[in-house]
Amino acid sequence: MIRAALVTPLSGPLAGYGGAGATALWLWAESAAEPVRLDVHDAHPDPVAALRRAERDHPDLLFAPYGSGPTRAVAAATERTLWNHGGARADAANLVDVLAPAQDYLVGALRLVAVGDPPPAGVVLRHGDTGFGRAVADGAAAAAGRLGLPVQRAVLPGPAPADTTDQVLLVAGDFAAERATAEALLPGRWRAAVFVGAGVDEVLAGLGERREGLFGPAQWLPETAPPRPDEGPTAAQFVAAYRRRTGAEPPYPAAQAFAAGLVAARCRRDAGTTDDAALLAAARALDTTTLFDRFRLDPVTGRQVGHRVLTVQWQDGRRRVVAPADRAEVAPRRGPTSRG
Repeated sequence: MIRAALVTPLSGPLAGYGGAGATALWLWAESAAEPVRLDVHDAHPDPVAALRRAERDHPDLLFAPYGSGPTRAVAAATERTLWNHGGARADAANLVDVLAPAQDYLVGALRLVAVGDPPPAGVVLRHGDTGFGRAVADGAAAAAGRLGLPVQRAVLPGPAPADTTDQVLLVAGDFAAERATAEALLPGRWRAAVFVGAGVDEVLAGLGERREGLFGPAQWLPETAPPRPDEGPTAAQFVAAYRRRTGAEPPYPAAQAFAAGLVAARCRRDAGTTDDAALLAAARALDTTTLFDRFRLDPVTGRQVGHRVLTVQWQDGRRRVVAPADRAEVAPRRGPTSRG
């Protein structure tokens, strides 16, 4: 029997997404080829204390929390290999990242809107003063530099831009700050507006029609998943199982957690042991697909390079994938906040 433990928020502000990941990992444990005993520990308010409770049972597989902050705290407090399904900004040598890094979140959208003729005048970048917010902003600023676009960067809320004409607005912060920024700066005369929260169904729903045309990043949408993954069920089968369990659609952290279980189990089979160093080596050698799309790590840095962030745009009240090209459902559209 595989002994597995998950440390994740089951209470506090991240409880909704943490609980979704826990539910998905239960589904993985119940469907795994080898029997799995899964213990779940609430990471709120003290993720390190929760980690210590989990470590007392000496689990074979240890899953990190939802949230970059909790994941960084747990990774720094243990030498165990951690299967990271929920910390996009949590660089550590002992993490096996299933999801794409935070630095990539806004890059696809920026590349997409920077090809207009004429190109945008520049970028207005607003971000949260957290590790996640800074990482998203760093990746976006570096991409803007490569595209030759000047950047006006500030921590949220930041000063109001003097002129929004033909600028690209990029926003990355906690969801409350993003909602406030959207209320203050939209519609404006932006060439395009990109919010991290626009990649999630519910975050900017209060904008109503002003959400139309917004771009955002998404780690996963079931309709773009591989039709026949190498490991585990299809996205449709996973969605059906999650819906039967909860009566709701699975959010992206659920797919990430389920994929982390699949990858961890595959690495255990490949390694033939539960030794942490052997599991980490197996993960760095693995190239496979799950319902969450491709899994491949850079063998030197350990950074996730197989999974790609999707770029979505709100069109006719729906999130539609517009990039990358081989995953796009529709072409990007000019709208109230997307011109040029």
